[in-house]
Amino acid sequence: MLPFLGRPPALTAHQWHLLGVVGAATLFAEYGMAILGLALPQIQAGLRVAEGEVGTLTAIIRLGVIPALLLTALADHVGRRVLLLTTIVGFTLVTLLTAFAQDAVQFTALQFVSRVFIAAEVMLAVVVVAEEFDADTRGWGIGMIGALGTLGHGVAAILFSLVNVLPFGWRALYVIGVAPVLLLPWFRRSLVETRRFELHRGTQAGDFGWHAALRPFRNLGRMYPGRMIALGAALIPLAFTLETAVTFLSKSLQQAHGYSPASVASLFLTIGVLAPIGNVVGGALADRIGRKRVIVVSVLVNSLAVALFYNTRGVWVPPLMGVMLLTLAMILVMFAALGSELFPTSYRSTASGVRALVTTLGAALGLWMESLLYGVTGSHARAITWMLVITPVAPLVVAFFLPETANQELEDIAPEK
Repeated sequence: MLPFLGRPPALTAHQWHLLGVVGAATLFAEYGMAILGLALPQIQAGLRVAEGEVGTLTAIIRLGVIPALLLTALADHVGRRVLLLTTIVGFTLVTLLTAFAQDAVQFTALQFVSRVFIAAEVMLAVVVVAEEFDADTRGWGIGMIGALGTLGHGVAAILFSLVNVLPFGWRALYVIGVAPVLLLPWFRRSLVETRRFELHRGTQAGDFGWHAALRPFRNLGRMYPGRMIALGAALIPLAFTLETAVTFLSKSLQQAHGYSPASVASLFLTIGVLAPIGNVVGGALADRIGRKRVIVVSVLVNSLAVALFYNTRGVWVPPLMGVMLLTLAMILVMFAALGSELFPTSYRSTASGVRALVTTLGAALGLWMESLLYGVTGSHARAITWMLVITPVAPLVVAFFLPETANQELEDIAPEK
């Protein structure tokens, strides 16, 4: 149904069904996340947020990934299915409540909680696909989850184009986010526990209580700690710069380049189609030539595109935006894959949570730094450009300190110790 994503590999009926269910949940989760970036100027005006406080507000919201770690760790104890259903209900209800926020404090608090559930859902979706797909299609499957999540941003962009005519403006976008409630019976019937977790749970029969619940964290420090350190060292500089650049993308298009909300939406619906393509192409390429090669090339090209986008005008803006989105999607898919593949089943979900936590801390630090640099330079574009100086650290760490995981069974990459 989406020919621009290319020909899919041969999957079993179970894998296709799983992809549809988890992909739909991720689409709705990413829709809720996309509204803030698209409607930031409108939200800022509606809640009377000062220009210098925008970076701080978004940084606090991103910190919702910190408590999300507890949900992902719990999924290593009680199972993926229960926690996935919990996150779907959670982000749906809080997204609806956001529409009724009366000031910046309420908005920030509600979006912080929403980010807790959204972050946990996205991480668990990747873990489920990693555990249920074959070694030679795992990258493609994770890429497709990313693509379906990106389509959630596309839905948000379509609705954002009407923000000036919708009743109650940006608040209506959050009301629409209640849609997943209608699909909750389907989610409950369709989601099943992963085979790998069921096998792991069988080895832990009769092991309950706090000791068992905390075991994933103990395993995290005991098994392959060097991998987590290296992964974090690569993620922090990327999140510091690239996620900050994306956060200010819509704001830059509207305020620096003069695009209307409808024009911004048109860009996301045309040029933005490169993002889901990047998800799938990145995953497929990684299955063929390896995760590390795709990461190194994507990071270098993305950094150059960000620098040019924020320092150019005219006809070059849309194509540079396209390169940014294409390569960013490839980067995100590769790190999502590594975050699940590098660690064993006993704490795979917890490791994914730690990966997201490190990413969010890097992004929050970047947004905070952007606010400081804006105070010095008086320009969001110059502030983001200065921040790009640390991005080369990421490909160097990936190239020299992380193992290749493509086309290997998860048990061979990270056997239980």
